Order: sequence, then C-alpha cells, then structure tokens
Amino acid sequence: MTEAIEHDDLWWRQAVTYQVYIRSFADGDGDGTGDLAGLRSRLGYLRDLGVDALWINPWYESPLNDGGYDVANYRAIDRRYGDLAGAEALISDAHDLGLKVLADLVPNHTSSEHAWFREAISAAPGDASRDRYYFRSGRGPDGTEPPNNWQSVFGGPAWTRIDDGDWYLHLFDVSQPDLNWDHPEVRADFLDIFRFWFDRGIDGFRVDVAHGLSKDPSLPDLAAGVPAFGIEQDGSHPYWDRDEVHEIIREWRSVADSYAGKVMVAEAWVSPERLPMYLKSDQYHQSFDFDFLTAPWTAAARRPLIERAIQLIDSNAAMPTWVLSNHDVIRHATRFALAPENQPTGINASVVDDDLDQHVGLNRARAAAMLMLALPGSVYLYQGEELGLREVTDLPPEVLDDPIWERTGHKIKGRDGCRVPIPWTRSGPAFGFGEAAPWLPQPSDFADFSVEAQTGVAGSTLELYRSALALRRAHLSAGSTFAWIDMGDDVIAFERGGITNVTNFGDEPVELPNGTILLTSGPSDGHTVGTDVTAWIQTPS
Repeated sequence: MTEAIEHDDLWWRQAVTYQVYIRSFADGDGDGTGDLAGLRSRLGYLRDLGVDALWINPWYESPLNDGGYDVANYRAIDRRYGDLAGAEALISDAHDLGLKVLADLVPNHTSSEHAWFREAISAAPGDASRDRYYFRSGRGPDGTEPPNNWQSVFGGPAWTRIDDGDWYLHLFDVSQPDLNWDHPEVRADFLDIFRFWFDRGIDGFRVDVAHGLSKDPSLPDLAAGVPAFGIEQDGSHPYWDRDEVHEIIREWRSVADSYAGKVMVAEAWVSPERLPMYLKSDQYHQSFDFDFLTAPWTAAARRPLIERAIQLIDSNAAMPTWVLSNHDVIRHATRFALAPENQPTGINASVVDDDLDQHVGLNRARAAAMLMLALPGSVYLYQGEELGLREVTDLPPEVLDDPIWERTGHKIKGRDGCRVPIPWTRSGPAFGFGEAAPWLPQPSDFADFSVEAQTGVAGSTLELYRSALALRRAHLSAGSTFAWIDMGDDVIAFERGGITNVTNFGDEPVELPNGTILLTSGPSDGHTVGTDVTAWIQTPS
C-alpha cells in the first residue's frame, strides 16, 4: 500500500496522475461499456500501483458522438456510466484511499443536443439564443457558401448549414458547435459549472482545447500560409491561442482559488514561447508538455526539452507536466516501435504494422517511462501504459467510433486504436474488462499484457511501473535538486534527490556510475546498460 499524497494546496506539483478513459477501463454493469461502478471496483488497483490522482475523461451526459467530448449537460452523468450519486460516491471512495480526482472540462463547444443549441436551432435567424454560438449567414449570392474558409480539426469544413439557411461553426465534429465566449451567459454558466463540481469534491479539472475558446470576432478567412491546426507565435491566429483567452482563464482561476487545493491543467497545444502565458500565477497550474510527448526517441531531441522545462521552473515556479501517451495519440509503445525519423505525431497520425518492431517499441517505452518519472514536476500516465499496451492498428472499419473516420472520408482511422478496453485477466469475457463483448474489440495478445499475467512477475512492465513509482515517492520530492551529468551525446543522465538517472539512446553499452542500482528498465550486467535502457542508481552520499 502506498501512502496518501501530502494534503496541501500544492499537492499537484509532484503528483502522478492516472488518466482513466472511462469507456475502456472497467465495465461494472455488463453492457460492454466502462462505467463508474467498474472504476470504483478498481480504485484499489490504482492505489497499489502508486499513483496520487486520477483524471477521468468526460463522464457527462452525451450522445458520445466524440467519446463524450460532445457534452449535452455538464451537471449530469451519462446514464451509460452511472449517475450523479455514483460520481459523488466515487470521489468519496477515492479520497478515502488517498487519491485525488480530476474531471475533464470541455469549454470550447457543447453537444448539438445541449439545451442551448436545441433552443438556438428552434429559433428564427437573428434570435438572441443563437448568440451563445457562432451562427452566421453564408457567402455567395444565395448564402450557400460557408461564412469563411476555416476547416474542422477532424476533417472537412468547420461550418454546417441548417434548414433556415444560417451556418454554425464547429472546429471539431458537426455535432460539436463552438460556444461564443464573448457572451456573458456562457462565461457565467461555466463559472457555475466549476463551483458545481468543486462543491461535490472534485479536486480539479483538465481543460480540453485550453488554447481555443476565443475567436477573432470578425471571423476572417484563414490567410494563405497560416496553418489551420498549427501553432503561431504571436497570438495572431483567428481561433487558436489568442490573447483574449487569458481573461477567461483568470476568471476560472479566481473560482478555483476560492477553494483549497484545487488545480487546473491545460491541454494547450501552443508554442514554447507562448506557454508561460498560460502558467502565470493567476491562470493554469499546469499544462501538458506535448513537445515531450511528440519528440522522437533520441537524446538530441529530448535533452533540450528537459532543459527548457528546468528553465521554466526557475523563471516562474511552474512545474513541468510530463506525458507520453493519452487518448488522442498513438500509444508510445507503438510510436517508439518505428525508427525515430518515422515516429508519428498528432491525433490524425497512422502506422502500418509491417513497419513496426514491437519488441523495440516496448523496450523504449519502458526506458522512457523511467526517464519521465525521474524528472522534476508532475506526470500523467495513460491507462494501460503500465501494462505496455500497444496501439491496436487493425480495428475493422465497422467498429470504428472516432468521428475522424467519417470526417476524412474513411481515409484516417482516428484514435480508436489507443482506446481499446484494457485487459485485467488472462482469459474470460473481455479479459476481465466486463461480462459482455466490449464496445471495441480487444486483440488476442492482450491476454499476455493483462494485469493478472503481469502481477508478481519480476521484470514485467506492470511491476516496473510499481517499483518506479514507489522509488519516486520515496526519493524524489518537488524540491529535489536537479543536476546534469555529461555521459556523451547518446545518453541523458542527471542526478536528482540522490538518484542518478542514466538513459542510453545509443547503440553501444554505457558504463554506469558508482553506486547501488535501484532499478533498470531492461537487462544490465551490474556495470553497464545497453541500448534503450534506463537505470536508476543510488549514488554514495
């Protein structure tokens, strides 16, 4: 059993948070979909794994056209997951086990089934109810062309025309109309949503599309050469990372600060130059380091990212927030199975099985996990990475659920491959996920990666994570000093909290410094480690 994380207002600065994709974690009622009952039954597993908190992907009432990121009611739990009483019981159970709970907040858009949008499309053009969203007349003589040339992140145009001739904006799926954050009712309602969940014990929010929300009010065409989904460094993009978004964030932070120990973490895909603006003391507490996630498996690519994060700590006391996988990207055990120059990034990336060396990928994933867990700051783990799960790249078209598949005209499968339900047992229905066939099919080799198959097995990926998390808790604190060690261009080595981390990216074995080897991600002769291996050494005092 692990000790509970210290209960102070800065608990998040060194926390390890486990991301729960609720549809795919554990099915408690036997309908093939993960739910609150299943999650509650597995909280002990998370405690014993050694994490400090869990972040739950959207659990709100939703038609699930985009996995719950299309919210119909922010104050209700979707019936497929349970109900509000079940959510409150989950929060209470987690707190009893010393675990914090973060919810997911989706402020850029609602579901098209949200009461506000239903009211808007039932009203006449020009009605005030449409002002909560972006309704506009079309271009061209008869208004049949979209109001501008913006494109959806999921493919196709970002505008859809309704029967009365008006068009509405959706930067994501057609079922996700964008909210107008210049509207005072939108601003006020989300402040109340924060209070609603804080009053029920939620410890914080992961904020979806945190760099979105604000749009250029003139809704101009995207200029030639400006990337539709790229990152600008001057705040000039018409709908990403605009300066106006920071006023909204400050309002949210003021609500969070009126409670004790609450945290907001941003999903902000912004340039390194712009990121510190989101981490000021009156805005987000954390923002995921997506550059670390998307970097190829080389020392040359990763060392500067770590250096930059250390500088960020020194400049404004914002702690880094490390992550290797999540529900939007290909699992890193599969990304790293490719040569560094071919490793895909982004939510629309794809891989071909013939190019993969999954053994190499898993070795690198294990080494990357230990490297990440040795760094200062907080860490987010994606469910199943502690089992070494791979991306499921061969899901048949008829089961695909991600709207990217339809929006791209069946050209890109989307993100379902990292969302397949995780295996708990070697055999039985759905490998212990539940009693019914799961909403996405699991490959047969998941049996060998199950919790049951790995528990107590020396050298398994699950036991590696358990050991690394226990050592991190015992030796590394938010205040542990960090110092680089030069061991060559192909090695990332540093000392922190009495532990020396050595990660070998090169082709030749690396000699370890003097000390006691506490843990290695792969084989070691006691003196050296080979390629794609991380070692932790307790240095003599």
